[in-house]
Amino acid sequence: MGTKSQKIHNDNIEQNEQLNFLFGDYGDEKDSELEIISHILPAKPTVVFNTYWRFAVERQKIFFKKLENASMPWTDDPILSTYKFTNAYRASDRVSQYLIRNIIYHNDLPSSPNEVFFRIMLFKLFNKIETWQLLEHHLGSIIFAEYSFERYDKVLTDAIQSGQTIYSAAYIMPSGSTSFGHTAKHRNHLKLIEMMMSNDLPKKLADAKNMHQGFDLIRDYPTIGDFLAYQFITDVNYSEITNFSEMEFVIPGPGALDGIRKCFTDLGGLNEPEIIKFMADIQDSEFARLGLNFQSLWGRKLQLIDCQNLFCEVDKYSRMKHPDISGISGRTRIKQKYSGKGTHLDHWYPPKWGINQEINEYRLKKSTSNSKF
Repeated sequence: MGTKSQKIHNDNIEQNEQLNFLFGDYGDEKDSELEIISHILPAKPTVVFNTYWRFAVERQKIFFKKLENASMPWTDDPILSTYKFTNAYRASDRVSQYLIRNIIYHNDLPSSPNEVFFRIMLFKLFNKIETWQLLEHHLGSIIFAEYSFERYDKVLTDAIQSGQTIYSAAYIMPSGSTSFGHTAKHRNHLKLIEMMMSNDLPKKLADAKNMHQGFDLIRDYPTIGDFLAYQFITDVNYSEITNFSEMEFVIPGPGALDGIRKCFTDLGGLNEPEIIKFMADIQDSEFARLGLNFQSLWGRKLQLIDCQNLFCEVDKYSRMKHPDISGISGRTRIKQKYSGKGTHLDHWYPPKWGINQEINEYRLKKSTSNSKF
């Protein structure tokens, strides 16, 4: 018994030391404030575990500052001021917002499941707003009933030949040449969409019982791995085709795996998806433990997709904040600098979330408050 008690005591001291740190020069923790996070044992966190929660709070503060049209600087955090990071909520990012408002819920486009799914996949396979706008410019309204491989191919081929980049660099899309036979990647992806539509995938997704089943349906297609299938089912779920909970299924991407490795020295017997679920479950208690005021998305807590993304962003953030803690990839730099020159977004979310009215009221309240000064 004495040996076991001593081991627990030593483990607690080790964990205590791991979590004793200052959050930059602007944190509010003191060196003398040591604590044992006993409720997450046997998982063993590093200092990056606390940074995960602090990052989420600070990034969300920046979101609201931008929403309120506040002048820069939006944060005192030197890392967040210098480098580009996605939002705490995936649906708040520029590309997701464009997808939701301009593609899924576009009032002037057909709203049938087939049409909505076609638009989602066409947009997401390239994941680039400029490519969508290019297609619209040359083809008019993007409607599956009027789809022609030759017409779409010509627009994209001409763009490539003129030196334009038609794919986003956010993640790498496999070429699909083995599966579809074309040397040009975009042609294979057009054929991929055709295959999905001919297989009646939109209806199969609508009939799926849960997000995991929807994920499996998309995952079965050529060129689509686990990470892409999870991203795509999340995008489809912004629409009315499906209505899955974002709290029932998650697949960690490579960046999230790096972030998890940096946040924990030992997962305590859990796998990575279970760790992400664990983080989502304990978010309220962790914000409270650290004395943090996390301003949620009008009552919508961080979902599994958001906690997954936060691991990816904290992996990048900790390259500067905690350079001594390495992940799986071994990356040490953050490539993208933040310019602060992006266009203002009029944020709007899937109506089924029930928060758009609250956003309008929030804007009105802030506008009225600002006009008094």
